Amino acid sequence: MAECVRTTLNPSHFLLHSTKTPTQNPFFSSHSSFEAKSNARKYPKISLSVMSSQNQSQSQSQGQTQVPSLDALLNSGRKEEVFASIKASLHNCLSETNLHLTVPGLKSKTRGKVRDIYDSGDYLVLVTTDRQSAFDRILASIPFKGQVLNETSLWWFNRTRHMIPNAVLSVPDKNVTIAKKCSVFPVEFVVRGFVTGSTETSLWTVYKNGVRYYCGNVLPNGLVKNQKLTANILTPTTKAEDHDVPVTPDEIIERGLMTQDEFDEAREKALSLFEYGQVHTPDSSRYWIANSYEERFQNGLEPENIDKEFLRLWFRENCNPYEEKVLPDAPEELVCELAWRYIFLYETITKSRFEVQPMGEPIHDRISRNVSSALSSLQ
Repeated sequence: MAECVRTTLNPSHFLLHSTKTPTQNPFFSSHSSFEAKSNARKYPKISLSVMSSQNQSQSQSQGQTQVPSLDALLNSGRKEEVFASIKASLHNCLSETNLHLTVPGLKSKTRGKVRDIYDSGDYLVLVTTDRQSAFDRILASIPFKGQVLNETSLWWFNRTRHMIPNAVLSVPDKNVTIAKKCSVFPVEFVVRGFVTGSTETSLWTVYKNGVRYYCGNVLPNGLVKNQKLTANILTPTTKAEDHDVPVTPDEIIERGLMTQDEFDEAREKALSLFEYGQVHTPDSSRYWIANSYEERFQNGLEPENIDKEFLRLWFRENCNPYEEKVLPDAPEELVCELAWRYIFLYETITKSRFEVQPMGEPIHDRISRNVSSALSSLQ
């Protein structure tokens, strides 16, 4: 899992890394504004807009190759092509699955934040849903998000086989991966490249609260938000039922969660994979436009970003997502915009066209049929 990244999506156009401050409204692609749903109390109007970097106009005036602005990239003709499908799918999201009730041979279900995992005896069936999680809870369902995550993950699995083997056996459905059973360490390896974030465990949040020793890493004084670290760092967490808990390497060993050799090997692999990709998936990474990052950072401005952070910030600005039992509904426009951004990132990273599933058969029925067929062929 990558908390923060700097990456080349299209080398000739832009790089990316990640996120925004909780005190600012997000800057995104549409120049329209809209009202959030009332949900028992009114929430402030949000203006979604994009601020292009000054580098754009300077390079044009100097006769240099024009770099597309964030606004131009996100509001392309391709967006018009898929937006109707996104809106039509708002009420056909894959928010919950119950394959153990419809597919013979599935013994149990484990519900994660985003994935539903089924035990078939010899294999695990991982279904990537459209659930959007943050603050240790589900915020919304985003059309096509599960398909994007599953296909992006598979794209990376195929390209990192030379670094580490993976468990993928079959992909019977755009939302589903069938994998070998593995022994799992109860530790999540989070790699960070920048001082940023808005959640309670983000590096910027703990740093601004005075923490200088975090998950075994000594952090120097004087760092500012969105600053690049001199080297990528590992900040592991233990996997708890409700939330992830930061832990040091020494504590991992002392608690018997891993041996020293196991930790060392996993650490080396995590750092290598992060450095190799520094993008991975829209759920585990943050994306910043690199051609405007340096200037905006020097001027104390938030980076232009294309990730789910703006949805987190909307909830931070309109409620207390950690304490309130009932959260307001995410505005429909915000949900559609995030769905488009997931598709945009997939197409930019993989340089492949995203196949939008046509409306018709309910997603759960399609997945149930495809998983049943795949398991029969694997037996």
